[in-house]
Amino acid sequence: MADKRADLAGPGIGNYEELETILPNDYRSLLDPKQTQRALFDLKEYIEEHLCGELNLMMVQVPLIVDVESGVNDLLDRDGSRTPIQFHISNDHDKNPVDAQVVQAATKWKRVALRQFGMRVGEGLCTDMRAVRKDYFLDHDHSVYVDQWDWEKVITAKQRNLPYLRSVVKKIWKVLKGAERYIQRKYPKLRSKKYPNLPEDLTFLHAEEILEMYPDLPRKARETAVLQKYPAIFIIGIGWPLKDGYPHENRAADYDDWVTENRSDGGKVTHGLNGDILVWNPVTKRRHELTSMGIRVNAETLKVQLEMAGQLDFLRQSYHQGIITNELPLSVGGGIGQSRTMMLLLKKAHLGEVSVTVWPKILREMCAKRNIHVL
Repeated sequence: MADKRADLAGPGIGNYEELETILPNDYRSLLDPKQTQRALFDLKEYIEEHLCGELNLMMVQVPLIVDVESGVNDLLDRDGSRTPIQFHISNDHDKNPVDAQVVQAATKWKRVALRQFGMRVGEGLCTDMRAVRKDYFLDHDHSVYVDQWDWEKVITAKQRNLPYLRSVVKKIWKVLKGAERYIQRKYPKLRSKKYPNLPEDLTFLHAEEILEMYPDLPRKARETAVLQKYPAIFIIGIGWPLKDGYPHENRAADYDDWVTENRSDGGKVTHGLNGDILVWNPVTKRRHELTSMGIRVNAETLKVQLEMAGQLDFLRQSYHQGIITNELPLSVGGGIGQSRTMMLLLKKAHLGEVSVTVWPKILREMCAKRNIHVL
């Protein structure tokens, strides 16, 4: 049980001794550095265009820093394990100062922005989001520097259900599969028997179902095991305590709805209107998360989740008040990792091959020995 508890938050492998045993020893990039840069921008343009087309979104500007008092920064997990960078702006000789934070994600900001941009039901926004998450362990697919397509869309109360969520997820998967086909037409070297393509279809599984399959395994081990059977999955219901007493993974209490009760055709009760897309990465031979998303809390489920998390004091903040008073629209949204997606589709072994950020010397040296050229 201790292993399960330790696995609820804090992504990454955890130590460099373990990472050294995991990084591939037979790796060679299919594209050279110049081709990689061109392919990155080709993919970015394709995904943004088709994501906006499939979900009826428009690209908008997004903040890098936010006011602490606004409450719109993303705390990522409800256990407080990952905190944002905060700093004081002594504006006007400290007569009109601002306490600011670097965003960890634009999750909550986007819902406010839907109202600011006057989005109607069925309309939404997409951002080219940049963030800093200082508490990550830096390994092959976790970086302090985060880039995401953070998107959000206005929905109705009748659309707050699993069938609607599945329909949105399928559209996102269609974009990702289309991007894979597009980039391989443009760069035929990426077609490789050694590194198989993504499956055509995504398998939907509730976190409770995966726990039933592997009741004694902690979360990441369960994901690894199920991906051997289904190489691309959408895990539903992340945040609600499962039958073993633990959530599949900790999830913040004030954006995704993970408490709403659902009932299957067979009468089985589950909870949650959110989830993650995970795939099997044939290069790293590991689980690979691409996106986290969900139908967002309404006034009722926000209160329930904040109470479960012991965070009812958040209700004083303007963002949370906007949900309680119904000033903010009902929505569905998520974040698709840009570098994570590029790493997968370009068949790379390390995030640092497709994004430029800081890495410790030990990791750079480890990668260099394995022909992994980190930028």
